[in-house]
Amino acid sequence: MNKNLTPRILLLGVQGQVGWELRRSLAPLGELICTARRAEGEDKALDLADGDAIRTLVREVQPNLIVNATAYVLVDQAEKEPELALAVNGTAPGILQEEANRLGAAVVHYSTDYVFDGSGSTPWVETDPTGPLGVYGRTKLAGEQAMAAAGGSHVVLRTSWVYGVHGVNFVKKILKFAAEREKLRIVDDQVGAPTSAKYLANLTASMLADAGGDFAGLLRERGSVFHACCGGHVSWCGFTQQIVATARQLGMTLKVAEIEPIPSTEFPTPAQRPLNSRLNCSRLGREYRHTAPSWQAALDETLPPLLKTEFGI
Repeated sequence: MNKNLTPRILLLGVQGQVGWELRRSLAPLGELICTARRAEGEDKALDLADGDAIRTLVREVQPNLIVNATAYVLVDQAEKEPELALAVNGTAPGILQEEANRLGAAVVHYSTDYVFDGSGSTPWVETDPTGPLGVYGRTKLAGEQAMAAAGGSHVVLRTSWVYGVHGVNFVKKILKFAAEREKLRIVDDQVGAPTSAKYLANLTASMLADAGGDFAGLLRERGSVFHACCGGHVSWCGFTQQIVATARQLGMTLKVAEIEPIPSTEFPTPAQRPLNSRLNCSRLGREYRHTAPSWQAALDETLPPLLKTEFGI
């Protein structure tokens, strides 16, 4: 176990949407050692499909806390690359937990609404039966199960529809399409909660703030699986309408004149998506005295820096 007075935090996936925000939010909590797929500056390279590389890095760094903000997230491509998706999403989290246990450390891991089958319209609670529809969901569930089997101190945050200023995401794609096309046809029967990467990063730091450096002790008492997303819910079509309206209010010139709602059957994809991605986050609110912002408020906060960064507005 790292004996430094300053806790050591190993942050995986720092160049991704959530990881990029976590670099900022976790900085006050300890010394950050960051990894990405490619080495850049002081960030170390780490391939989560390489179990030996994971073990070597964790033993070298000897962190007090591991925050895993990386994953295989190409939902459709996962249907063609199930072994790679399983290695990154399913096997790696178990290895991280095993190595953390050797050090007396803790792990924070992010999972997804895709572990459920999307039936009904009631928000899912943590104890509901899982039933992933595709490879991505099955491999993310396998990661949760691998961590649970390893035991030790950890927390898993299941979230949904993540977007942010950094990285590739739905919001950026919609703005690009809306600037180029007069009409958009968007699925209207898949419902969930758009969740900003900044919110997830701030939430994570807030959950860990009371640890006083003893992250393992905190998560031993208050860990487990929690649902964590912004408040409210909306369809992809409704989300698109809000993105376009808000971007226009902020001064972006968009070509789109019509946003047509369509059923999922008119937009077939290699991987089946859950129709009901609503997550009940009340357990997180009770355990951590936490109130999430509405998805609209999070979008309002994210769009100004996103427009400036991506479109110079």
